[in-house]
Amino acid sequence: MKKSFLLLHTAIFLAGFTGIFGKLISLNEVSLVWYRALFSFLFLFTLLKATGRFTRYTLQDQLLITVSGLLPGLQWVFFYGSIKYANVSVGVICFCTTGFFTALMAPFITKARLSVTELGLSLLTVAGVALVFHFDSGYRLGIILGTISSLLGAAYMLTNEQLIKRFDAGMINYHQMLGITLGIGLLIPFYQHAMPGLHYKPTGMDLIYLVLLASCCTIAVYVMIAESLRKISAFTVNLSFNLEPVYSIILAIFLFDENRELNISFYIGLLLILLSVFLQMRLSRKMG
Repeated sequence: MKKSFLLLHTAIFLAGFTGIFGKLISLNEVSLVWYRALFSFLFLFTLLKATGRFTRYTLQDQLLITVSGLLPGLQWVFFYGSIKYANVSVGVICFCTTGFFTALMAPFITKARLSVTELGLSLLTVAGVALVFHFDSGYRLGIILGTISSLLGAAYMLTNEQLIKRFDAGMINYHQMLGITLGIGLLIPFYQHAMPGLHYKPTGMDLIYLVLLASCCTIAVYVMIAESLRKISAFTVNLSFNLEPVYSIILAIFLFDENRELNISFYIGLLLILLSVFLQMRLSRKMG
């Protein structure tokens, strides 16, 4: 259990840089996701082959895992859209509603009983996000996109919790990155037709950021999450990831001076979210 929590919180720290790269990379949200998935797919293929961990599954299993990649792919699109239309702080803090959606969706996806405790802690998080929602009406589109991203993220976590019981974590991510690359790749021409003025080709610095994003904030994070799910529930993983905004917001304040855009309502909401994480961690330790 200790090893699983160590992996989880290392993944959370690395994930804190995800929003930062979303701000630094000049590509639009759809192109950014496609390049991130493509680079991650290529890195994973090389790594799995080099370490002898590449496993061939049946065609049915390959299709199942590959199609499941559409969930994190769409989650990324909405997440980066939130950052592009608002800022890093808003984008990452909206992700905190993932725990709330997980608690509501778990009974339907995993057949688990609805936990009143989990729902209560999640509602505390939702109250925090509600305060954030009111801090600036100009960011409401970004907040809506970020909330949709959280809904998709919850569905992905619950799905992955079932997949990890049957398949290797590295192979799951390999097939999911392939699914994102193919699925989002089909979306790009339509997106480019609808919004021709956006950035679709990466610059030199974009490529450097994309390599770091794919290797450190994607492959490493997703494999560590998958491994931690062997011992820790999807709800606890999702709620623990509410710490991610802390790292991202601190980095955004130093790099982009985002503290000038945030008011007291935002910070009170953030404190409520942190309280929900603290209470969940205390509860998990007592149960463990």
